[in-house]
Amino acid sequence: MPRPIRNLAAAGLIGVLLAGAAVTPAAASTATVTHRTSSAERLRVDRVPTPELDWYRCYDYAECATVRLPLDYDRPNGATTEIAVLRVKARDQKRKIGSLFLNPGGPGGSGTSIALAAPSFLGDDVLDRFDIVGVDPRGVGASDQLRCFTSVKEQAEAYEGLNVAFPYTKDEEKAYVAASITVGRACSTTGKPISGAMSTAQVARDMDVLRRAVGDKRLTYLGFSYGSILGQYYANMFPDRVRALVIDGVLDATAWFGAGKAGNVVQERRMRSAQGAHKALREILKRCGTAGVEACPLATGDPVALFELVAKRLKTSPLVLEDPDLGEFTFTYADFIGSVLGGLYGPYGYLDVTLLTYDLLVLTDPAAAQVTREQARASVLQRAVAARNQARAYDFPYNNGLETFLGVDCTDANHPRSAASWPARAARADQRAPHFGRLWTWATSPCARDTWTVRDEDRFTGPFNRRTHSPVLVVGNYWDPATNYTGAVAAARLLPNSRLLSSDNWGHTAYGTSDCVTGAIDAYLLRLTLPKRGKVCHGDIQPFEELPETEVARRAEIAKSDLAAQGAPARGEPKRLPPVVAPLPAVGTLTVR
Repeated sequence: MPRPIRNLAAAGLIGVLLAGAAVTPAAASTATVTHRTSSAERLRVDRVPTPELDWYRCYDYAECATVRLPLDYDRPNGATTEIAVLRVKARDQKRKIGSLFLNPGGPGGSGTSIALAAPSFLGDDVLDRFDIVGVDPRGVGASDQLRCFTSVKEQAEAYEGLNVAFPYTKDEEKAYVAASITVGRACSTTGKPISGAMSTAQVARDMDVLRRAVGDKRLTYLGFSYGSILGQYYANMFPDRVRALVIDGVLDATAWFGAGKAGNVVQERRMRSAQGAHKALREILKRCGTAGVEACPLATGDPVALFELVAKRLKTSPLVLEDPDLGEFTFTYADFIGSVLGGLYGPYGYLDVTLLTYDLLVLTDPAAAQVTREQARASVLQRAVAARNQARAYDFPYNNGLETFLGVDCTDANHPRSAASWPARAARADQRAPHFGRLWTWATSPCARDTWTVRDEDRFTGPFNRRTHSPVLVVGNYWDPATNYTGAVAAARLLPNSRLLSSDNWGHTAYGTSDCVTGAIDAYLLRLTLPKRGKVCHGDIQPFEELPETEVARRAEIAKSDLAAQGAPARGEPKRLPPVVAPLPAVGTLTVR
C-alpha cells in the first residue's frame, strides 16, 4: 500500500515603510501613560503562588524543570496541567540582566528545544547576559500533551485523507474535508480538557507566572513567526510587565483572531500569507531572468512562463520516478508547490526553487536530451530520499504535531462555519495568490466552527493596541513567504509604543540573516536601544548575487539529543539561523511505493 510521506519544511511585500509610533524607553513611563494589566488578568495570574522551579541538569549544558499550573486560571485551586521549562544559564552570571524567554513559532513549536539550540544562533553578548528560557506550551512537547485520538492506529486512519500537501482534485478535496471533520471532532471530544485550554492567552498567563518564578520584574522576550502572536498577546494582556519584547516574522494579531464579520473569512485571506509567498516567488523568477543562464538555468526562456509550464504539466499528469533500490516516487503538482514553499523558507531558497523547477521541466519533457534527463532524475531522486528520511510516519510514539497546531489556532481564532465550504474558498484563494492560496487555505479546514466545537471561554479577543512599559520591536521581512510583511506593518501601526524594523532578507524571519538585523535585535534586548525610525536592513544573501564567504544559512538543530551530543558552541563560533517553526503543519509530500 502506498505510504504518504510528509516533508516538514525547515524552514515571502514591498510596501510603504511605516514606523509605528514609538518613544524611548525612558520616556515611555513619563511622557505617556502605560496601560496597566486589567483587573481581570491580575486576579487570574497574581493569585497563583509563585512556583519554585526545581532545576536539574539536563541535555549536557542545560537545566530542566516542570511545574504544575492551573488548567483554568479562573479556578486556581482546580485541575492543573504540567508545563516543561528549560534554561541555558547566562555565561556571565555576575553581570546577568535577567531571563530571555524564546518561542520558535508554530503554533506547536517546542520552546524548550529552541532554548537548548540558543547557543547556536543567539549573539554571544546576549548569551553572556541572559539566562535563555524556553517553555513548552500547553499540549506541546514535554508538557502535558494534547492527544485527540486514543491510539496511533486511530490517528493514522483519521489522517489518511490529509496526506497530501494540499488537495487539488475533487476526490482529494472530498477526502480532505471528511478527514478534517474527523480530526476536528476528535480534538473537541477526546482531546479535552487540554484542547479547550491551550489558547495563546493561556500560554501568555503561564509565561507571566514563570516570569515571576525566574525572578524577573518584567518580561524579556523574543518570539519568531507564531511566537509574534504570543508576544502581542502578552504585550496587550500585561502591558506594564514588559521590559523588552521583540517579534520577528510577524502575524497581525487582529487578522489572526478575526473579529466580527472577519470571522466568516478564512484565516489565509485575513493574514495574506499566500500573497507573500507568491510575491517572493515572482521576484525570484524575475531576478533569475535578469541574472542570466550562467546563474539561473531557467533563464534559457521566460522563468515565469517556464514555472507555469511545469505546474501545468504536473496538474495534467504527476511525474513517476522509479529506482530499483529506492522504489517508486510520485511527484504531484501539490508536491511541487509544497516543495517550492519549503524552499522559500530559507535564504538560499532561490536555488531550491529554480533548480527544482528546471529539473522538473526537463523530466516532464519527452524531447529532453537523455544526459540532461539523467542529471535531473538524480537530483529529484535525491530530494525524494531526503523527504523520506524526514518523513512523518504514523508509527510509535504518538506524534501530535498537527493537533497542537490546530489546538491553538482553532481555539484562538474565529473561522467559517462549515468545512464543506473550504474547496470553494481555496479555489478563490488561488485566484488571489496563484498556487499558494489553496495550500494556505486548507491548513485550517479542521477549524470550521461546526467541526471544532471545543471553546476556551478565557481566550483573549483584544484590544491589541495597549501601550507597553517598554517599546515592542517589530521586525518584518519584505520577502517572507509565511508571515507577510504587511503583518509587521499592521502590528507596528496598532501598537502605540513600538518600532518597525524592516529588512530585505530572504526566507522566513530575519534574525541571523544580516549583521544589521541581528545587531539591532541584540542591542534592544541588551540595552533597550531602538533602531532609527524607518530603518531598513539589507540581507547578506540576495538571489543570484555573489554568495557570502561565511555560511549563515543553515538553521540550528532542533533535536535535543543531537544538540546535547554536540555540546554548547564556544564563544566566537559561527552562528546558524534560529530553528523557527513555520505557521503551517506540513508542506510537501511524496508518495513512495
